[in-house]
Amino acid sequence: MADEAPPPLPGDPPPTRARLHATEQTRTYPCASCGGQLEFDIAAQKLKCPNCGNVQDIVENAGQVTAEQDLRTAIAALRAGAAETGPQLEGEKEVVCQSCGGHTTFTGTLTSTRCPYCATPIQRDDVQDAPNRLPVDGVLPFQVDRAQAKAALEKWANKRWFAPSEFKTYKRTGSFASVYAAYFTYDADTSTWYSGQRGDDYTVTVGDGENQRTETRTDWHHVSGEVRDVFDDVCVLANEGFDRRKVAALEPWPTALAKPFSAEYVAGHLCRTYDHDVEECFGDARRVMESEIEQTVKRDIGGDHQRISDLRTTYHSLTFKHLLLPIWLLTVIYDERPFQVFINGVTGEVQGERPWSTVKISAAVAVAIVVAVVVIVLWKANSGK
Repeated sequence: MADEAPPPLPGDPPPTRARLHATEQTRTYPCASCGGQLEFDIAAQKLKCPNCGNVQDIVENAGQVTAEQDLRTAIAALRAGAAETGPQLEGEKEVVCQSCGGHTTFTGTLTSTRCPYCATPIQRDDVQDAPNRLPVDGVLPFQVDRAQAKAALEKWANKRWFAPSEFKTYKRTGSFASVYAAYFTYDADTSTWYSGQRGDDYTVTVGDGENQRTETRTDWHHVSGEVRDVFDDVCVLANEGFDRRKVAALEPWPTALAKPFSAEYVAGHLCRTYDHDVEECFGDARRVMESEIEQTVKRDIGGDHQRISDLRTTYHSLTFKHLLLPIWLLTVIYDERPFQVFINGVTGEVQGERPWSTVKISAAVAVAIVVAVVVIVLWKANSGK
């Protein structure tokens, strides 16, 4: 049964069940009942001990998701603090597991992992507390548990007809993990002045007698105007090492369901901080916005065809949030090449890459040729009669 946390008093520190390890700058969540390690249980949406079943409520996420922050202000602050020494995010950082004494390695931007010896979930605290790093504003907790993710993966793999048969075995034996990926989401209020041309089609009849025909022509005339677009939570992946095109296809993300950041949601799952900061990721967001603005302008121009000769966009507000979004990740090495399959940890959407079987493709081509030959032979036989 979940413990009831007492109401906080003014001046009290934020509640936590974490055991903080100052020397290693890490944290764990020990179970008060058996001494095991609590993990975020997706089905229960609470902390749960896999050893004794003890369930604990999430207590660290009081309040609301941090409101959108001004992008220009954040970029200026990051540039000003660029020379400050921050946490080690390149190469490997080795820490001592406080449960068994074994050595655990954090690679690159990984901030949450498991001890390879005792499976204790361990999180780095030094990344989120670093003054030259943007803190996490919110987290979208996993809703799709391992069993549901496996079922979605099974359904997806079975539809890959031309994948090697061995791949269906690999999908069970490959590396399958729950990962919180780092994202920046952007909001913007824009107004765009444009000039261009509107084309309206009309038909004319040309030629005489048997050569008479109808042609479609276009009447072009100059247009100009102004449109407004409002963007909410344009999502940009801030991590390297993922197939960005496949991950982008996992959208849309229900970011309105995000919770205030709590390390408790991450317990027992892998987690990464960002590889690219909020300024670097804005380029991708801006391209998404510019594409939508162009479509808005074309709709405003109207007609059958549109030509845009000039666009001038003003961003009246630019804000962002730093969110952690949940992904189930399958990594398979097949024929000495890695393949990744991604599952949206909230909606269950599956996107990924799989190898092609040359044997199956060759067999399909051979069957198609045989069928074509049989059809031709039968057609000729019937034509002869």
